[in-house]
Amino acid sequence: MPISSGFFMVLAGIFALIGLFGAAVAEGYLYAYSLMLIGFGLFYGYGIIKRHFDAQDAANH
Repeated sequence: MPISSGFFMVLAGIFALIGLFGAAVAEGYLYAYSLMLIGFGLFYGYGIIKRHFDAQDAANH
């Protein structure tokens, strides 16, 4: 995995953690925003992993 992908993976994890801690203390709209931030961080991280393995599979074929 390239360094840039690792950097963005860490960044996605930080976004998810900020959303997790925000959801723990928030109420109302901020709670919903925090849940969306968690979802964004998780799906963005999964997308990075998917692109990595897709590129690896394409190189092997």
